[in-house]
Amino acid sequence: MTSLTLVTGGTGTLGRLVVPLLRDAGRRVRVLSRGGHAPQEGAQFVTGVEFVTGDVSTGEGLDAAVKGAGTIVHCAGSAKGDEVKARNLVRAASRADGPHLVFVSVVGADRVPVVSGVDRAMFGYFAAKREAERVVAGCGLPWTTLRATQFHDWIWTTLGQMAAVPLPVLPTWAGVRFQPVDAGEVAARLAALALGAPAGLVPDLAGPRVYPMEDLARDYLRAGGRRRLVTPMPAPGRAARAFRAGANLPLDGADLGGRTWEEFLAGRAR
Repeated sequence: MTSLTLVTGGTGTLGRLVVPLLRDAGRRVRVLSRGGHAPQEGAQFVTGVEFVTGDVSTGEGLDAAVKGAGTIVHCAGSAKGDEVKARNLVRAASRADGPHLVFVSVVGADRVPVVSGVDRAMFGYFAAKREAERVVAGCGLPWTTLRATQFHDWIWTTLGQMAAVPLPVLPTWAGVRFQPVDAGEVAARLAALALGAPAGLVPDLAGPRVYPMEDLARDYLRAGGRRRLVTPMPAPGRAARAFRAGANLPLDGADLGGRTWEEFLAGRAR
């Protein structure tokens, strides 16, 4: 099988970490991006990597992008529409030479019910990831799916968005806990899976510690030298209820990363 690996979303938070790992392992790497070129910032890490233009949201350019690839690492994701992206990619891959499809999903995709408009507004990402999982598993191609918990970066960005609202308090989701994981550790696991044989659904990957959301919020404010009262507030809907019950946390048997939230914050402070 060819040593060419296609990485979708290869310029994003996760994909840009996967690309150099595959390249350093001896793989030829092709990155699919809507711009079709390396990012200006940090472009030194992509030496020898081919960039092609395409869009998994529409299917444009995918036939050319998957041509000759023995493995596809599907990192392109967003707040919604991941099931559409998966279908488009699978259609193109199925017309190619039967590549190994490696997909990254989210812990709890199968345990967070998204049934109402409220559920979909707040947690529709989980439903989209679950449907994308089904697309990958039923595509007839060799496949591997890794579910990971929320990245440290996602926690930071989400809290930043919440803190940007001009309120005297910082509201959080009451009763919700997170077990955030380092994006670099997820990238290393994805690269290892891409270099290996198809394995189906593999053990979850999560960070080493569980944190109440209000503790994460206080840490975020402290790291930025800001003061605000953190106020947990109940979120409505079945999906939020599942979150409070820990549906977003890994089950027994999950693999745990080593980098903590505190270490992530210390890294940002430097």
